[in-house]
Parts: sequence; C-alpha cells; structure tokens
Amino acid sequence: MFSEMIQSLLNSGGQANSIKRYAQIVNYIDGVPAKKDMEAINKMNTQLPSKDSVQSFDKVLQSTAKTQFGTLLRNKGIKSVDASIYTNPSVNFNKRATREEIMSMIDETSEKYGVDSKLIKALVQQESGFNPTAKSKVGALGLMQLMPSTAKGLGVTDPLDAKQNIEGGVKYFKSMLDRFHGNTILALAAYNAGPNAVSKYDGVPPYKETQNYVKSILKNYL
Repeated sequence: MFSEMIQSLLNSGGQANSIKRYAQIVNYIDGVPAKKDMEAINKMNTQLPSKDSVQSFDKVLQSTAKTQFGTLLRNKGIKSVDASIYTNPSVNFNKRATREEIMSMIDETSEKYGVDSKLIKALVQQESGFNPTAKSKVGALGLMQLMPSTAKGLGVTDPLDAKQNIEGGVKYFKSMLDRFHGNTILALAAYNAGPNAVSKYDGVPPYKETQNYVKSILKNYL
C-alpha cells in the first residue's frame, strides 16, 4: 500500500495537478525536503512523459514480480522502466477470489469432507467476513483464520490463498466433528478455543468469547 502522502497525491486530478503530483512524488522518493509545489516544478522544469511511451500501472504490476517491482521504487538512479526486463514468469499473480468463487469453493470442499456447507459459510462469516486476506491480532490468517502452525500441519502452504485456506479449514473442522462424535456445538467451540479446552471442561469452555462465537455461528446457520 502507498504511503498516505503518495496516495493523497494520486487521488487528486487534472493535468496541472498531474505535473504537480509528478514533481512531488519524485521529490518524496529522492528524499528532497518539502517545497512549495510550484517552486519545485519550476526548478525541475518537469514535463510529463508522452502518453504513448507510458505503460499503465496495472499492466506493469501484472507483468512484474512484486519483490523486483519494489526495487524500482527504492532505486533512485532509475529514470525509466522497461517492465519486460523485470518479468518473472514463475510468479503467479492470483486475483483475489470473488464472493461467488468463495461460495463455490466452500460447497465443493464441504461435500468432499461430508460437512454441511451452510455451517462452513456461517463459520467463515464469523471468522473473516469472507475476507480471504484477513489477519487477526494473534496471527490467524485467511477466510477460516488458520494459525500458521495449524495451517502447516494441514498441508496449507499459503493460508491467504482462498482455496487452500478453505481446504485446510474444512478439513480441520471435520476433525473436530469426528473428535467430538458429530456434536456441532462442541466442534465449533473446539475450532475457537481448541479441543483441549473443550475436553477439559467437558463442554463449551466458560470463555465469553467462545460462548458468543458459538451462539453467533449457530444464529447464522439455523
């Protein structure tokens, strides 16, 4: 994500503002102290490149490896960019999964593991609000909020990949159902608080977060 300063510049419009933005961003990246906009422009005699010589930012992003593209922003000596020389064909830029695609993945994976897809959808809604790039304060990742260690044990190499996350999450939830003999309430409690806590209290643990978690999912499910 861009810094707030650069983002605010990109959000403004108009040809005059385009020249101003260009000068300000160059100054910002080169570490030049802040100046009045027009003074900076006059001193630099900045001209925008011709339209025909510029690739769209979206095209550059799609054809460029992330780590390599980042070096362009840090390298002050680069005056022009030929995106093709930075292209890494081994890098796969996956677009963010749509809500419709996520629902389809849940249906397919739930059927695979013999779990009610409506229940998994209610769980995902509670865990991440269907945000495939969600990250919690404690480090849980993705749609079904897998902890890195849990994800690794489930064979998930990229918890932020929607398909892998759902596969791992449903597989884990199925294991909780099996452990607690098909009891949906205990399986949900175990998904949130851990199976050991459920076994310790022989039921839903007396944790307010876990109790509200189970109630909220069942409300959306039933």
